[in-house]
Parts: sequence; structure tokens; C-alpha cells
Amino acid sequence: MIQIKRAYEEARPDDGYRILVDRLWPRGMSKEKEHLDLWLKEIAPSNELRKWFNHEPVKFSVFKEKYLTEIKSGETHTAFQELLNIIKEYPVITLIYSAKDEVHNNAVVLKEALDKNKSN
Repeated sequence: MIQIKRAYEEARPDDGYRILVDRLWPRGMSKEKEHLDLWLKEIAPSNELRKWFNHEPVKFSVFKEKYLTEIKSGETHTAFQELLNIIKEYPVITLIYSAKDEVHNNAVVLKEALDKNKSN
């Protein structure tokens, strides 16, 4: 099972393997409080894409397309393959993100891509 959760929510035992999927560390959070198993910066959108998107919901559909393209190449693709291997190893993983918008963020796109790839 793959789930997503904001970094500012309390870590719980049922989160399973916790992976931070942002390129930047969540503002105001300590490494101890996050209880992360992995910080996979390379899976996050590129700095250029992240800055362009700027968490503007109106840009989300284009952001999603561009991010999915990034996942298919380079270091982002390598990180995606690493995530697919982690999914095979752990029954529950939680993708941790710091965006305020719980609907329009990279973790939502990433979960969808992982779910789709997992079922193939």
C-alpha cells in the first residue's frame, strides 16, 4: 500500500516505510521529528519545474505532465526505479511531502505513477 502524508502531520506506526519526496527539507521540521527512513531528493521535480509550478493549482495539469516526463529519464528515473524496489520490499510506504495543498503536489503525481506502474 502506498499512502501520502504532509510532513507536518504526526508520524504513526502504520505509516510503514516513510520517504520524504521533496527536494527541499520541510521548513521548521527536525530530522528526529520526521522519523524518516529515506530522503529521496532525486525523485522530486527538478528545481526549474518546481519553481515554475509554484504550487499554483491552475498549472497542475501541465506540471503533472512535465513531472511524469522527468520521471521517465535521468536521475529522477533512477530514483523512481529505487521506489519501485522499495514497494516490493515493504508492505506499506508513505510518501512525505511539505506542500500546503494536499491535492496539487508532486506526491500526488508520484503516488499515481507508482500505483499505475505497480499494477503493470
